[in-house]
Amino acid sequence: MNLITNKVDRDELKPGDHIYTYRAVFAYSHHGVFVGGCKVVHFKPEQSLKASSSSSTASSEVNDTSSSEPPCPTYPDCGFKQLNSGVLLSCLDCFLKNGSLYRFTYGVSSSMFLTRVRGGTCTTAPSDHFQTVVHRAMHLLQNGFGNYDVFQNNCEDFALYCKTGLLILDKNGVGRSGQASSILGAPLAALLSSPLTLLIPNPVGVATVTAGMYCMSRYATDIGVRTDVIKVPVEDLALNLGIKTLKKR
Repeated sequence: MNLITNKVDRDELKPGDHIYTYRAVFAYSHHGVFVGGCKVVHFKPEQSLKASSSSSTASSEVNDTSSSEPPCPTYPDCGFKQLNSGVLLSCLDCFLKNGSLYRFTYGVSSSMFLTRVRGGTCTTAPSDHFQTVVHRAMHLLQNGFGNYDVFQNNCEDFALYCKTGLLILDKNGVGRSGQASSILGAPLAALLSSPLTLLIPNPVGVATVTAGMYCMSRYATDIGVRTDVIKVPVEDLALNLGIKTLKKR
């Protein structure tokens, strides 16, 4: 496993793998769960799904679309989704959109987590059994995963839930996504370390401290470390709004 990503070949994939690919020249990554048979279940904003059949000018994590996506020529069920749901089934080719394939890593050590320069590639939390992971993904394909939110409920959050069954109690903070934590953690680290410029005249020293704070801020929000998470059966996910009544793990 290298320090930035975990690129894999297609023949290395197994059902239940959390996979991702980069969009917009590595600006962000899109995540999903490989369920076997060259199929991926993933989560997108509803507006992007509607826009995929018409024109669209945006290309971002908030609106992951191309101007016009033709029907998949290989798999008739590619693109299947329930009405008003952002969870859909795609073939691997349509999911990747000519991008490279990467596999998210679970159960990494704290030291390994801190060496990963970019968020959204690994977690210290262990994965559940692959059959449980696939079951969650297919259940959510039929029942949805709530409203998409780029910071609190995005495609990486979806895949992380499928793999671990963990939800966060605090709905006002950042979600499970390491990618979102990186976006928020970088400016926070810069802000916290800015007073150190008065104490550390060497720019290299300031940069080192800032980088350290950035890594620690990502680590503190990792679902394998957080204490404000609970294990929720996928059949009870509709109780998310009443989550305080559930037993904390």
